Amino acid sequence: MESTRQEKIARMLQKEFGEIFIHYARQIQGTLISVSEVRITPDLSIARIYLSVFPTEKAAAVLEQVNNDTKALRFELGNRLRHQLRIIPELNFYNDESIEKLSKIDELLNADPFLHTPLDEI
Repeated sequence: MESTRQEKIARMLQKEFGEIFIHYARQIQGTLISVSEVRITPDLSIARIYLSVFPTEKAAAVLEQVNNDTKALRFELGNRLRHQLRIIPELNFYNDESIEKLSKIDELLNADPFLHTPLDEI
């Protein structure tokens, strides 16, 4: 269970990374990066940032590039939050696969197991 302080910092990091990734995605043509969730440890030293990448085929390559640029992203975050946080947390980026899982579930629910066609076409 997260404390109120953790939740506030996680929301602040999510907002800032949303803005950072708008500019970052311009470098990678044809990609949209959004921050779906941020989790931070109780001592505020490590932040886990879950990213959704569209199109999903580029997710692995984008995540690898983001992990390579972690130092620069942390520096940018430090410049933006230098008056709000004393210590900028270590950043760990992960691919958020919840959208892919939801679309797969939706696809399975709309399919007729006997005809192997979507129910909308019947």
